[in-house]
This record gives sequence, structure tokens and C-alpha cells, in this order.
Amino acid sequence: MSPDSPIERVLVVTAHPDDVDFGSAGTVATLVDQGATVTYCLVTDGQAGGSDRTISRPQMATIRRAEQTAAAAEVGVTDLRFLGYHDGELAVSHGLRRDISRVIRQVRPEVIITQSPERRWDRIPASHPDHLATGEATIASVYPDAGNPFAHPSLLDDEGLEPWSVPWVWLMGGPEPDHMVDVTDVVERKFAALFRHESQMSDTEAVRARVTEWMALTAREAGLPEGRLAESFRRVRTKF
Repeated sequence: MSPDSPIERVLVVTAHPDDVDFGSAGTVATLVDQGATVTYCLVTDGQAGGSDRTISRPQMATIRRAEQTAAAAEVGVTDLRFLGYHDGELAVSHGLRRDISRVIRQVRPEVIITQSPERRWDRIPASHPDHLATGEATIASVYPDAGNPFAHPSLLDDEGLEPWSVPWVWLMGGPEPDHMVDVTDVVERKFAALFRHESQMSDTEAVRARVTEWMALTAREAGLPEGRLAESFRRVRTKF
């Protein structure tokens, strides 16, 4: 599969609700418009998010699942898989690799979009420990786990999930991006998705201004005309 081949199935794996909407909702909307089927895999329920101490952490998890489901619908995504890990406590465990591998084998995507396992020293919030762990676990699930019939044998023996090798991974939020997606024409759908995360938004206009600034800088770095907005990724070929 070449980098520019048509994409039919995409799996997005992120640590928290709203991660995909900050990092790649415009790209998701673009891929959906091009005919791709997109699935979201949320590793945690975002229990540690928000600032309202009157909301219990189980309540917050329920709220954030509902918010992410509504946000996904804004960009044409209706298939969401919640793994239920605890926000702020994520580690690259055998169990996490198995659970991500399960979703990979179920969805059988040509492209996985996930968070970079590499820390960015110029933008520390992009490198939340849960983001790094999700990226590392996803990469390990792509290779060797999901494509190996002898890795996590219960997936095949008990669940009948045949191995699947993912050709491409697109890393978001990390260093050295090499692929830019112009999202100018779908940016209002991205913001509609972002603003569905009401429990996390105290000032939507400030969020709009900050995210627009990021996307404008990305577009300039990609050589796009003034006024365009873009999201960036590092594309990694996993099958040769």
C-alpha cells in the first residue's frame, strides 16, 4: 500500500476523550468525506479530567464517554470502542497491548492514527504520560502483536480473531511530522466536535483561538497559502 492509496478503514487510538478532537478531528472528517470508515478506540474514560470537584470520578467517566460519542458524530464517526482503563494510571502492559490488538483485529484498518510515543520538549502538554503510553502500546500492538497468530493466543483461539498487519501508522503530537492535511474546509466540524467536550471547556473562544493558531502555524510550515489550516502527522510504514 503506497502512502497515497485510497484508505477504506481507519482506527484512531487515543488515551483520553477529546485527544482525537484536538489532534486530528479535521483529518478524520476529511477521511470520512473521502469514503473511509473510521473507528475510535479510547483507552481511558478521562476520569481525571475537568475541574469540578463536586462531580465524582465515576460520574465524570460517564459524562466523558457521552461527550466523546457526541463529538465523534460531528465528524461522521459512530463506531467507538472504550477500553475502560483509568485516566492518569496508564502503563504499557501486556493487557493493554492485548486489548488494542483485539480492536485492530476486529477493525482491520489500513491506517492507525495514534499519539506519538516520543516526548516533545517544546510542547510538554502534548506528551502527557498517558499519551506516551498509548502511543507505545499501540505501536507494539501493530508490530508484532496484531499480526502474529501466536501473540495473545486467546484472541485467535477463544475469540476467532485472525491476525492483521497494519500497513501504516500516523503519529500525532510528536516530533518531526512529515505529512500535513489541509483541514480548512472542515474546520467548523472539528470545532463542533471539540466543543462537545463541555465538561473540559471553560472558555471555548480561547480554545478556538489557540487551536487555530496551532493549525495556522502547521499550514505555514507545510507551505500552504496564507489563511489555510492544517493538522500534522508523522507517517510510519509498518509493512514492506
